[in-house]
Amino acid sequence: MPRQSIELRIRRQDSPTAAPRWEEFSVPWQPSMNVISCLMEIRKNPVTRQGRTTTPVHWESSCLEEVCGSCTMLVNGRVRQSCTALVDNLPEGPITLEPMTKFPVVRDLQVDRQPMFDSLKRVHAWIPIDGTYDLGPGPRMSAEEAEANYVFSRCMTCGCCMEACPQFNGRSEFMGPAPLAQVRLFNAHPTGRLSARERLDQIMGRGGLVDCGNSQNCVEVCPKGIPLTEAFGELGRQTTVQWLKLLFQK
Repeated sequence: MPRQSIELRIRRQDSPTAAPRWEEFSVPWQPSMNVISCLMEIRKNPVTRQGRTTTPVHWESSCLEEVCGSCTMLVNGRVRQSCTALVDNLPEGPITLEPMTKFPVVRDLQVDRQPMFDSLKRVHAWIPIDGTYDLGPGPRMSAEEAEANYVFSRCMTCGCCMEACPQFNGRSEFMGPAPLAQVRLFNAHPTGRLSARERLDQIMGRGGLVDCGNSQNCVEVCPKGIPLTEAFGELGRQTTVQWLKLLFQK
């Protein structure tokens, strides 16, 4: 027998410095609902299950197609995209929603993922091809190389791997899995290889690759199935070669 209603328990926080609180809501069940559609129903009529009028629940955004990565939150304690969290696939009972814990809370279910973006800047997670003149045709890449690299390009910086990583926290300088995987991606590009040394230099020091504890939680939660541990293995080889080059240059 399908549910008649959906009960939600949501951790709310009005501002980055406000104290968190819990509120409960109940929305009518409809076929094929996901967590975002539940939040949209609450937004239409922000009244708690106890009948108290409250403010609409806030979340960052959602493309509803699992490509923007901005609706990441803890659903029943597990970090995931809320747009693909179908209610009928979740266990019976109240659905618990919380913001990610590894990033500062902005409001309610939205967090500030800037630390991850800062690390992407640190490792130069881009290919410098912009200019005011014609650079000509780009280098060719074999189909096999393109296929191997494509899986790493699917990262949407959702932060799931960062949330699940025990080494990424306020007591550690570890940059986290997502920036490391992007080093693997851009170092494999024919043009990106020109800047490979700069990226490797950034992950060979404190907060870099050696701070990974190999828990492999990141692989378990990545919604895009990115083989993050394979990236770390490849980066281990690249950083070793880089270290040997530096050693014999002295």
